[in-house]
Amino acid sequence: MKTIYIRTTKIDQIFNKLSSSFGGNLEVLSNEFKLALNDNVGKGIINGITFKNGISYLEFDVTLNETLILSLYSTKRLPIYFAYCTKGSLAHRFGDSDQEHVLNKFQTGILASKRAEESILTFKKDEPTRISLIVVNTMISENVEGFSLNQKLRNAFFENDTKESAVYIGSHNLKISEKIKELNAIKHTGIVRNLMMKGIVHLILAMEVQQRADDLNRLNNTTGSLTKKELETVKEFSEFIVNYPENNFTLKFLSRKSGLSANKLQEGFKILHNRTVRDFIINERMKKSEELIRTTDLNISEIVYSIGFTSRSYFSKIFKQKYNCSPKFYKDSQNSLAATA
Repeated sequence: MKTIYIRTTKIDQIFNKLSSSFGGNLEVLSNEFKLALNDNVGKGIINGITFKNGISYLEFDVTLNETLILSLYSTKRLPIYFAYCTKGSLAHRFGDSDQEHVLNKFQTGILASKRAEESILTFKKDEPTRISLIVVNTMISENVEGFSLNQKLRNAFFENDTKESAVYIGSHNLKISEKIKELNAIKHTGIVRNLMMKGIVHLILAMEVQQRADDLNRLNNTTGSLTKKELETVKEFSEFIVNYPENNFTLKFLSRKSGLSANKLQEGFKILHNRTVRDFIINERMKKSEELIRTTDLNISEIVYSIGFTSRSYFSKIFKQKYNCSPKFYKDSQNSLAATA
């Protein structure tokens, strides 16, 4: 078992500590940090970036040769940690507590304290783990960009509350996973890269805050009547629909193929996508149709049938509802742009 003590929220100091503890190769480009682990401690990458508004983003994508205890001590900045698990699991407890909370795959976790307190994160040995961590410093100077936002985040957890600390482990959320994929897929450099990363990190932060609010409204009913295995099945079929939206997916067909009842499928899609099965299929077909209009020479009728619709008028109606213009207008606009390029 290995323990690393981190007593700062400054990204450069965090990575210097991780680098001295793990070894490996540390790369620094502008305000981004990337630590590639060596084979002695495990495999994987730890990434990090900091922004000017007291917010930092770290991602651990690792498989470690021994259990890691990461001790984060809340300094006078009193940070709130917004965590998301894409792979594996992560355990958390406060230093003066024996109560441990576990963050599992596709779950959000928010860790906050009113006073300087130790947050202890445990990464399991030999378990492929991918954890995203947004660190929000709540005690920053009033003249620092983001002061108002950071204070509001803090008040959301402790206003009119006598608790000294708060831990929230949320329900399963695939949308956050998709945003993390977008974050990792950014190929731009310089100011464009920084702005895009900052925008997506703020969006992830907003989604985690909203997730907490939604869960509280559902009285913290994390997964309803579905097991984690059943949610995994729903996710697999969701991805199949995304890849092949033109297929004739019916609720009966999906139920037979997945082994889940129609009610469980509907519940799973509401949990993971906040949509019914039918609405999810239509939405994916609309996204595919927009791509085809923009990138191919197919006419509208050809696109309608290629994405699984049989009625052009119905397609035009829901396309306009989603994109606020007719598919013909959108295609003509694309052609006009091509002509003037």
